Amino acid sequence: MTSKGQMTLWLFLTLYLLPGECYPSGKVTESCGDMMPVHGHDPSPQISPYNITLDKYQYHVGDQIRVTLSMTSTGSSHFKGFLIEARAQGRRNSGAVGSFTLVDPGISQLLDCNDIKGSAVSHTSSSKKTEVQAIWTVPNNPPARIQFMFTVVQKTKLFWAMVPGPVATLKGTTAEPPPPTTRDGTTTTPPAVLPSLFSAEECGTSKSCLRDPVNCDPKTDLSCNFLSFRTAEQGVQFELSGPADGYVSFALSFDKWMGNDDVYMCVRNGDRVKISAAYVVGRTHPEVAAENVLRDTAWALTDGVIQCRFSRDVNLDRLNQSRFRLDHSYFLFLANGRAERGVIHRHGRQPLISSRQIVITGPPEDLEGSRSPLLVKFHGIFMLVAWMTTVSTGVIFARYFKLDWPESSLFGQRVWFQVHRALMAMTVVLTGVGFILPFVYRGGWSKRAGSHPYLGCTVMALAVIQPIMALLRPAPDSSRRPIFNWMHLGAGTIAQILAVAAIFLGIHQQALLLPAPCSTGVLAGFVVWGVLADLVFELHSRGYIFPEVTAQYFAAGREEEEDKEAIFPSSTEANEFRFKRIALGVFLCGNLAFLATLITMISNV
Repeated sequence: MTSKGQMTLWLFLTLYLLPGECYPSGKVTESCGDMMPVHGHDPSPQISPYNITLDKYQYHVGDQIRVTLSMTSTGSSHFKGFLIEARAQGRRNSGAVGSFTLVDPGISQLLDCNDIKGSAVSHTSSSKKTEVQAIWTVPNNPPARIQFMFTVVQKTKLFWAMVPGPVATLKGTTAEPPPPTTRDGTTTTPPAVLPSLFSAEECGTSKSCLRDPVNCDPKTDLSCNFLSFRTAEQGVQFELSGPADGYVSFALSFDKWMGNDDVYMCVRNGDRVKISAAYVVGRTHPEVAAENVLRDTAWALTDGVIQCRFSRDVNLDRLNQSRFRLDHSYFLFLANGRAERGVIHRHGRQPLISSRQIVITGPPEDLEGSRSPLLVKFHGIFMLVAWMTTVSTGVIFARYFKLDWPESSLFGQRVWFQVHRALMAMTVVLTGVGFILPFVYRGGWSKRAGSHPYLGCTVMALAVIQPIMALLRPAPDSSRRPIFNWMHLGAGTIAQILAVAAIFLGIHQQALLLPAPCSTGVLAGFVVWGVLADLVFELHSRGYIFPEVTAQYFAAGREEEEDKEAIFPSSTEANEFRFKRIALGVFLCGNLAFLATLITMISNV
């Protein structure tokens, strides 16, 4: 090929590929009007994973507003190109107003749009960005309301153009703002501020309510998590309230598992609340719906409590396939959590889930719910009974009641041995059943439970090893018997310590989050009570309690028949029935009282 032919080919390729370069220099003044990149492709029809936030939403002439373009969720990807303008709200084709000042000239630059110097901001290169900021200055004759518009490019064929952002208002404006316009050209009613707090007075009579704590009233209790709904003329009106640093939300679900659910969120962003519908696929971040299906929206922020109200039609099949019909039955999920600049984080507690499926358009009810699944509750109860009651009682019998009932037997064996064996067998059964339940509930291993499941697996292994070790124990006169005694004692002690640690961690799991610090205090008292009981029995066996009760049993020349060499040698290990029985009775009464308190807490979660 000749030199002239090569130059012609390179010129042709350059002209042909020019639209695909996405203008990496950011000199996109020709896009000022429609804000469309010259890529030769259409913008994405999906909701933008990016948004704009402002540091203030009211302004005077000459004020400056910090504008931040960033990702809306932690799952969003970086972007390469962008264009930001400010326009009069309701007149999106009127052109840019005001002027910008750069915050980071390394990634952003000014453009002159609408014949105004510095009235737009764009990128300087195609480098990957997650956030960009600029300062917008209010012009001398500003519109009553300014809406920030943006275009963002993730890659050549994936971009969002002329996306409407937040609205700022001129201070002192009294006229009602024009309704914002959605992407398809329809209008929506802007959110209003709620005139008063919600009330639970009509729960069960004119509206259905789901709340936590039980029977709380959001009007008087700032810690009340509250959802109510009632059938209106044109659909269903929802009220949502709860203490949150960032958002409150609820979902409609066909089951008690997160995934494929219809979600509604009230998310705090600065001093405002954004009300939106979303959809969850699996255990992922909610995807905000592109279509606006909510109306009559209103919100309030009071003492750290978010409240919002909105309505939607019963059937939206023709408008939005991902929205559920409200005349069918669903489980209700009520959740709240933290948000930063309008981006929500995973809820800090297990959602409150209705105890049964509810027809949203059905008769008003005062609903019941729980933040903990039934299988997880039984898991906690079984482990508490096993490792805080049956184990401790069985150990006391093995250590301190061997010399009692010398003339009696139970099914051919010593009484203490049969009681000890029965309690330990019960411990293994309860532990095994309790061990299986979380796996049944989760369908596998829990990745968010920290060290709790690892400790649980270790305890389960030791609980199985102990009876196997007991079956293989040497004869009483064997030289290996002391080794067995120490191994049996050591494995059992380690299992008890690890079980207590696992229980302390377990009551702070999301799936069984007991009220703190009350539950921690009760559990600590439970442990201290067991340690004190063991200490009392030990001191008594060594003659420090009731020393006048002499070693009559030993004076008669009787020794322990089964283990002649005790693990803990004692000179005063007497058979004093009355004291030990009273001590055992007091211990069991206290033990059961602590246990009943914790089980009541579990049942109320």
